[in-house]
Amino acid sequence: MPGGRLSQEERRRIALGLAEGVAYAEIARRLGRPTSTVTREVMRNGGPISYRADVAHRAAEHRARRRKGAAVRNAKSPQPVQGGRVEALREYEEVLTTVFMASGAPRMMSRVMACLTLTDSGSLTAAELARRLQVSPASVSKAVAFLEGQGLVRRERGEGRRERYVVDDDVWYQSMMASARSTARIVETARQGVDVVGPGTPAAVRLESIARFLDYVSESLARAAEQAREVLYTKPAPAPDDPAV
Repeated sequence: MPGGRLSQEERRRIALGLAEGVAYAEIARRLGRPTSTVTREVMRNGGPISYRADVAHRAAEHRARRRKGAAVRNAKSPQPVQGGRVEALREYEEVLTTVFMASGAPRMMSRVMACLTLTDSGSLTAAELARRLQVSPASVSKAVAFLEGQGLVRRERGEGRRERYVVDDDVWYQSMMASARSTARIVETARQGVDVVGPGTPAAVRLESIARFLDYVSESLARAAEQAREVLYTKPAPAPDDPAV
């Protein structure tokens, strides 16, 4: 059943494939499952190194019991029927979370980023995030602090004293620029090390090689981010005969 839940045997085969170094796409092909299903299963259960079939299966059964209990509790207040859109959106949010995790972000931070990205407004308060993700406000606060440090989320003052956390087009530009600045600091530090270890030594040659490579990368990244922002996010000037002029 490609659309059903993974069985314990399928999880055992996933673990075997990971141990053999098989790519997610190939494991998925062997199981007759979408690659996203295998990727999500592995990333939500410790990643390719820590994945254990029996542990993953018990965790899935626990989540299923929790969802069943929540469904029973919510039966007294039926929600509008929206076909499969809500379920599809939930599944996609998990996929997006998995992709953010694969890029190096911790799971809680990835969940917050995915949740913000998929809202129409692109912004939520801490209370709204905690309610949507069913986590504590402290977890949200920690995740937002991490994302803000990476330039991926910014704060806005909402109604009253409540802050809203925002993801929009510009935060990705700011994140790219923050990454370029961070890389530039590595370049500067590497070049400082040349005098410390002694010019001409193998270590100095290595440090200078690192500096040259990363210097080129950071400059290219910053330049590309500036160009993309100008081309993609700058509104065209109104035509001369435009009444608004």
